Amino acid sequence: MISLQRIKCFVLGAPRDPLSRETRHSVALVAFMAWIGLGADGLSSSNYGPELAYLALGEHTAIAIYLAIATAATVFIISIAYTQVIELFPNGGGGYQIASTLLGKRAGLLSGSALIIDYVLTIAISVASGMDALMSVLPHAFEQFSLGLSIAVVVLLMFLNLRGMKESIKVLMPIFLGFVITHVGLILAGIFTHTEGLNTLLSDAVTDTITTADSMGWVFFVAILLKAFSMGGGTYTGLEAVSNNVNTLAEPKVKTGKLTMLFVAISLAFMATGIITIYLLWDVRPVAGETLNATVFKAITASWTLGGVSLSPFIVPITLLFATGLLFVAGNTGFLAGPTVLANMATDQWMPHSFASLSSRLVTKNGVFIMGGAAIAALLATGGSVEILVVLYSINVFITFTLSMMGLCKYWWMNRNKPQWRRKLFTAVIGFVVCFSILIVTIVEKFATGGWLTMLVTSFVFLLGWQIRTHYIETTRKLCEADDLLTQQGVVKVDEPPHLQHDKPTAVLLVNEHIGNGMHTLLWIMRLFPKAFTNFVFVSVAEVDSAAFGEDVVWQKRRRDIKKSLKYYVNFCNQHNHAATFYLDYCTDVVGKLSELSDKVAADFPNAVFFGSKLIFENEGFFKQLLHNQTAYMIQRRLHSKNKPMIILPIRV
Repeated sequence: MISLQRIKCFVLGAPRDPLSRETRHSVALVAFMAWIGLGADGLSSSNYGPELAYLALGEHTAIAIYLAIATAATVFIISIAYTQVIELFPNGGGGYQIASTLLGKRAGLLSGSALIIDYVLTIAISVASGMDALMSVLPHAFEQFSLGLSIAVVVLLMFLNLRGMKESIKVLMPIFLGFVITHVGLILAGIFTHTEGLNTLLSDAVTDTITTADSMGWVFFVAILLKAFSMGGGTYTGLEAVSNNVNTLAEPKVKTGKLTMLFVAISLAFMATGIITIYLLWDVRPVAGETLNATVFKAITASWTLGGVSLSPFIVPITLLFATGLLFVAGNTGFLAGPTVLANMATDQWMPHSFASLSSRLVTKNGVFIMGGAAIAALLATGGSVEILVVLYSINVFITFTLSMMGLCKYWWMNRNKPQWRRKLFTAVIGFVVCFSILIVTIVEKFATGGWLTMLVTSFVFLLGWQIRTHYIETTRKLCEADDLLTQQGVVKVDEPPHLQHDKPTAVLLVNEHIGNGMHTLLWIMRLFPKAFTNFVFVSVAEVDSAAFGEDVVWQKRRRDIKKSLKYYVNFCNQHNHAATFYLDYCTDVVGKLSELSDKVAADFPNAVFFGSKLIFENEGFFKQLLHNQTAYMIQRRLHSKNKPMIILPIRV
């Protein structure tokens, strides 16, 4: 009979050893793979960012050449600034870490909250936009299935990411490369077949500028340009993804990160600027049921033939299918970067600790689930409308951009003694002015049509994070007080401790790194069952979460702390003339490993009774239960199913 574990291994792949250096190397991304996995978000935005900016100009499309130039410049300004972020924070975290470290915890929480919403919407808008591109190829009758298909794609991406980061990128790589080849080819063809139009682009723009300014005023002209520039703000999304995930890159991480950022910047600047340029050269106008990209590609290939057969009906659908695929790849960026932000925030206690937990494939699985579920909710709430989603999307992106640029400005001003600080400060200031301007214009322009909603949702996440951290800090303070109270007398190692008697009654305690918890349980047992147990066995599993897996220093400290706690228990029991020992292991699945160790202990000590503890809070509700795992209850159910006794003792906090 096939077990559930074997099915899980078949679907998600075999577990990986989190302590192996070989494993860490195998999950790290080289620059090319990172460009595909993390750069797809930015590159895919060329499917909707330039179009929204171009359409926002209305009748004044001649001045779109200004947008093309400004778009390329903005891409490189933001990219150069985020290269500084990579240098300053080589362990990842990006906008969240720079805001937390340089602007304070509250700014970090705001940046992290915006990033979470951003990556949820990355998934939603990428899948929705990809579905729009697909519907440009399929008959109109298929449009009724668009939302259902979008949800199915999100579920598929969740599955791929549960298998592991590299696996999802390898599956999607051919789509990414197909998009780059087809779109670069069509952009170049569209420009070179209309080279005569290049000479008049600037002159037409200048003429339109003067005419509009004379008739409507310069304020009106600048307002149109700023509105279009802000509507194309979605073009720059994804530029921060590399800095957020430096910890996933191959060594040397900083060099790999900077090279990846260069790939992203060049490809995005060329694609976005090139698409706006061919819109102008081919004088594209909106067509019902088609994206502007589809319309311009049809115009470019209309005269292409082979043996008297038109190639346009073949080339355009293939190109749009690759665009659809790339947008789905971009949605995958949300699954790569979003859970990382959640894990970083969980490590800092802004989010439930479970979001920092790794699966057997070393993926922050709870983050994958929450990102996917939230993206599906966003699709359902908006009906999969790209126009609505892009407004929600851009505001959160530029909240993070603005805070990051502000943090860089502060850093270089405070470190004016460092080499080239003036140049780097100048870049940061320019980046701040650009990002803050786009943020304000987008909020003002789109507040009534959806901007208020994204600000409300982001505020809710901010307040939720604040409440979570407040609870964790208070709980940790009380646990540390218990640690100090129960360990203030100290213990010493006994030279000749009592010998273990494996056939005698044995108390097995499941403990964690807090000595106060374990001592509280131990003292309860000694009080409730005096002289009932000959042996005391302490069982602990150190969890390898996202923080421990990414940082050797963090992991080594955690191992030392847990061993110190276990030795304390053993020495305490020995001093009270009880034989004692401990079992320790390390893994990503605490419940599974504790279950394995419990089986081993039960085999070594046949007369064992297991004990666990559960934190009890005043006015305990669903919220507090969510923030603390139910490990003791899950282990109890497993042991009871094997006819092994386990008692859970309360610890009031």
